[in-house]
Amino acid sequence: MSPAAERKDSAPAAKREGSAKPDGGGKSSASADSERTAVFRAVRPDAEAPADSKGATGDTAGSAGTDSSPAWVKRTPDKAADKAADKAPAPADNERTAVFRAVRPDAAEAGPAKGAASGASTFVPLRGEGQPKAEPKAQPKAQPKAQPKLQPPAEPKRTPQPLTGSERTTTQPLPPRPPLDLLAELTNNPPPPPSPMRTTVRRVKIYAPLLALLAVVLGIAQLVRPLPAPTLTMTAKTSYTFEGDAPALPWPSEGQAYMAAAGLGTLGSFGEMKPVPIASVTKSMTAYIILRDHPFKKGEKGQLIDIDKTAETEGKKNNSTDNESTLDTVKEGEKISEYDAIAALMIPSANNIARLLARWDSGSQEAFVAKMNATAKELGMTNTTYTDPSGLDATTVSTAEDQVKLGLKIVEMDALLDITRKPSWVDPSGKTWTNWNRLVPLDNSLGIKTGTTTKAGGNLLFAAQKKVGGTNQLIVGAVLGQHKPPIIDTVVAASKQLMLSTQKALQGATVVKKGDVVGYVDDGLGGRTPVVATADVQAVGWSALTVAVKLGEGGTKIPQTAKAGTQVGMLTVGEGASQVKVPVALQRELVAPGFGSKLTRVG
Repeated sequence: MSPAAERKDSAPAAKREGSAKPDGGGKSSASADSERTAVFRAVRPDAEAPADSKGATGDTAGSAGTDSSPAWVKRTPDKAADKAADKAPAPADNERTAVFRAVRPDAAEAGPAKGAASGASTFVPLRGEGQPKAEPKAQPKAQPKAQPKLQPPAEPKRTPQPLTGSERTTTQPLPPRPPLDLLAELTNNPPPPPSPMRTTVRRVKIYAPLLALLAVVLGIAQLVRPLPAPTLTMTAKTSYTFEGDAPALPWPSEGQAYMAAAGLGTLGSFGEMKPVPIASVTKSMTAYIILRDHPFKKGEKGQLIDIDKTAETEGKKNNSTDNESTLDTVKEGEKISEYDAIAALMIPSANNIARLLARWDSGSQEAFVAKMNATAKELGMTNTTYTDPSGLDATTVSTAEDQVKLGLKIVEMDALLDITRKPSWVDPSGKTWTNWNRLVPLDNSLGIKTGTTTKAGGNLLFAAQKKVGGTNQLIVGAVLGQHKPPIIDTVVAASKQLMLSTQKALQGATVVKKGDVVGYVDDGLGGRTPVVATADVQAVGWSALTVAVKLGEGGTKIPQTAKAGTQVGMLTVGEGASQVKVPVALQRELVAPGFGSKLTRVG
């Protein structure tokens, strides 16, 4: 081999691995995708270089024979040789195999050697370890010949070989990556190293839009929620106490007595409150039950009641032998109105009519008596026992305190008071009957019921009224067990003194003046609109008495919006029939809650 050829063959691998020189037409002799990879086996130093008998020139073979050092063999892969190499068994000493990319010979440089067949490679001997570098022999200059243009060999078909060995690859699912890291991979920008500031910024970027959306949704929900109902709240004092000492009343010298004002409380009591016979005062409970269960208004007559044989027969017992109070003008088959029956019961104190009403209401006297005792229990009359509807039996007992509890309920029935306050009554037959209660019609007395027997003595349940300010105040008292003769006059006189003293003790005191702020309307979202009294508010009572002051809606619903001066409630002083009521109104316009109040409300 000539020195020029040797220099060409020993060109650096980098040059051989470069792109092929362009052809005369400017095109590469082989495309980039047709580069092949050749497999070369590293030769051990002590092995002889095999001689390639096919396609090698004489010079090449001689060089291989004289140089015993290992050599790199450069050749164009042969299809048949490749197949034989693939089928050859592996060496026993596990020789290692190196993989190099075969460089496609350039048309100008890599032509075949003299005498070599087309497609043969040039064998270059390599120096083995420990061997002296052989001097190249002088070669005569070869005349350059035109080299045929090499065509890239066809790609050999290779059968994929299955992997052998015990190693296996197992694919495991990776944990989810943070969104920013995934985005960095997609854009080929590795994420910067983590830091507290980056973590904070990343969390802000992720959660800030979510929080903003949540705030918008909550805001809309707050705005469309129904508004709470407005309520009244009181700012004025909830009670008022009259100045001075408690009044001293003229109590009777015997028996027992009790005095109270409707809605205000008791003024005091006298004697031991133990059950005693009450005689015809019993008829107060009979009248109360009949009017409660069969009501009629003041001025009306109510239902018609048939007169039975018993009522007519018992009406004859008003003689000196039986000594009963009866209505002797009734006859069997006739009818009597409910109004006249109660009048006969309360004014002439007719026992036969009391029994008639019991049978008419409950079917029998026994059933009606059971109803009387049940009603007494409902009213808190714990020391009262009824055994008959008229009170003729001495076993019907009660106390002055219990009878006042019943009287406070009776004064709430205008139709009943319209009867008991009459000094006399004319029955359906035209006969006039005088009221046994001599207190009426004087001193604003309202009557109620007397009851006298030899065993029970003189007894009286009475009521009266007094005008205080703009209201009628009702008082109720009971005096029992008066035995000084004449017993009816004794009990009437004792009752009159108590009645007049109580009326005198009643007084009024201005608790709230007109225009005073007594409270406010709360719209439920923090808005407060003051309310004022529309008139002077007077408390009624007596010295040392404490009365309650309350503010309520008065049965009307408070609107969401209203003009100034609109009545929105009621200020009440006291309780029951004696309470004083004054309307309250808005001091200024009541407006609906604003945008901010709706948005920031809680609950």
